[in-house]
Amino acid sequence: MSLLTDEVRALVGRKKVYTAPEEFGAAAGRYFGLAIGDHNRLYSDPEYARAHGLRGVTAPPTLICETNQYANLPIPPDGYAGHEWGIEIPGTRKVRGGNSYTFHRRIRPEDVVTATWEITDVAGKATRSGAEMLIVSSRATYTDQDGGLLAENEETIIFVALEGGK
Repeated sequence: MSLLTDEVRALVGRKKVYTAPEEFGAAAGRYFGLAIGDHNRLYSDPEYARAHGLRGVTAPPTLICETNQYANLPIPPDGYAGHEWGIEIPGTRKVRGGNSYTFHRRIRPEDVVTATWEITDVAGKATRSGAEMLIVSSRATYTDQDGGLLAENEETIIFVALEGGK
């Protein structure tokens, strides 16, 4: 039995859109910087940020890609309230295949972010040991309140068949 079924193929083109309920705010960037151990003054000192060509404080670049902060999603039992596709493939384990980010401009406290996720591809492959894999590729685009492009995130999720799961 193949993991790449017609039902899985039909996922290509599926979209989810999340728009923040409010402006991003200066505190979000400052707190995220502290949480990840990045003490860059661009996140906390407006004068310093302006001296470096910005309109004011900003946030660490990857903060925008953490949709759990603004997607207003319910918190599931595993505690992650960010974007997920909700794809469950029995007899597999889910593995993050990686992310590739492109940043177009720094986020500003007054930005209201919209994240648009789309499944762009699904493919079937096999591991070196012959276990079946399903690779789901998706793209997120992050825009501001005026539709200006802030960032893009290419993400890969891999479902690997468990022993006997073929």
